[in-house]
Amino acid sequence: MIENSPRTVSDDESRRASRGWWDSDADEYQAEHGSFLGDLDFVWCPEGLREADARLLSDVRGKRVLELGAGAAAGARWLEGRGADPVALDLSAGMLRHAVAAAGRTGVSVPLVQADALALPFADSVFDIVCTAFGAIPFVADSAAAMREVARVLRPGGSWVFSVTHPMRWIFWDEPDETGLIARNSYFDRTPYVERDEAGTVTYIEQHRTIGDRVRELVGAGFVLRDIVEPEWPEGHEETWGQWSPLRGRLFPGTAIFVAGLPVS
Repeated sequence: MIENSPRTVSDDESRRASRGWWDSDADEYQAEHGSFLGDLDFVWCPEGLREADARLLSDVRGKRVLELGAGAAAGARWLEGRGADPVALDLSAGMLRHAVAAAGRTGVSVPLVQADALALPFADSVFDIVCTAFGAIPFVADSAAAMREVARVLRPGGSWVFSVTHPMRWIFWDEPDETGLIARNSYFDRTPYVERDEAGTVTYIEQHRTIGDRVRELVGAGFVLRDIVEPEWPEGHEETWGQWSPLRGRLFPGTAIFVAGLPVS
């Protein structure tokens, strides 16, 4: 059953739903998207923007990096190969199981941590960079609190870079064809997208925030916003990934990447 309910969904409900969803979906997700993401690559978005080309994290050599919502940890392993000291964190044991398998295939192993983005199990000011490609932030009810947690574990001058579904996509149904080109929802409606089972238990949840909301969350956590990257759909990219498709991607953005950092002092 699918429901966009005005009832508030708590952080506990979000946490249970996300863990359960990604545990159960991990095998299917990797089977469908694993080849696109690779075992040793950092892909920011379905548009195919790679960190090797975008360099949104700048020089990672010698930097301690936390990848939030790391999934199978391809990004963290790529960072390891670039001289970083990465840690991969995910809420889902199912996704981290794939990270272990990928480490076996590639021979590149990074520390794996199962934890919640709202309660990072690290001391203050221990990372130089925190990053995530579509992990954690869209799935927590209190994303402003997640921003504060990221700020807490970052050193002064540290960077926080994250990609999410572009907020304007909320206006449209998540369909890759022509039906996904018609504006149907209010951009300003922050009601989460919720799926429930027959017993009414939340099984999947995704939150919507506007561009302005995200900026205010970052500023409120002490960050300086440096850039918002909206990757264009590249020529020759004909792969459809869920709601992302060449048809929609050539008309309006599907991803927003926020590049922020803490002041040095």
